[in-house]
Amino acid sequence: MPDNDEVQPFNLLLRAQIRRGFTAAQQYLSAAVYLDSNRLPRLAEYCYGKSGEHRGHALRMVQYLLDRDLEVQVGGLDEVKSSFESPRETIAFLLEAERTRSTQITALAGAARSSGDYLGERFIQWFLEEQVEEVAGMTTLLTVIDRAAGDLFDVEDFISRELRTTPRADLTAPKMAGAARN
Repeated sequence: MPDNDEVQPFNLLLRAQIRRGFTAAQQYLSAAVYLDSNRLPRLAEYCYGKSGEHRGHALRMVQYLLDRDLEVQVGGLDEVKSSFESPRETIAFLLEAERTRSTQITALAGAARSSGDYLGERFIQWFLEEQVEEVAGMTTLLTVIDRAAGDLFDVEDFISRELRTTPRADLTAPKMAGAARN
């Protein structure tokens, strides 16, 4: 089966997901700056880290297209929300965005499977697992904020104690475009 865009809906959806991945990175960056400006360094650090992760996800998708010798275009971003009413509203917004991204990644997996693109299906499995972690992590964070009942120092303490803010090495992750080659 030829690897061209007219035949492979997965490739078209993947290109759209690359844009969404870069948008997600910028959205987390915007949230991090808001949290930093509100003197919440642990929440900000967490979002700065998530920004880098989402940029990495988009670059992994770019590398996949490069490896398959398919057209890659990195264009503009979707709209990024830059003002928030509260730290809670910020995290609730990010959680909803993660849920939406999960639906999009699931649609990618479905497109790969329905078109018989077994390489694409295999590739997207890692992202499905990542989305389960992303939604679970943001759900936990929102729950902690709600339980803190306005005491954001407790939230900051929770993040310092319980949440990893530096990414762990994942040897199963697909290669990232621009990463050093072995």
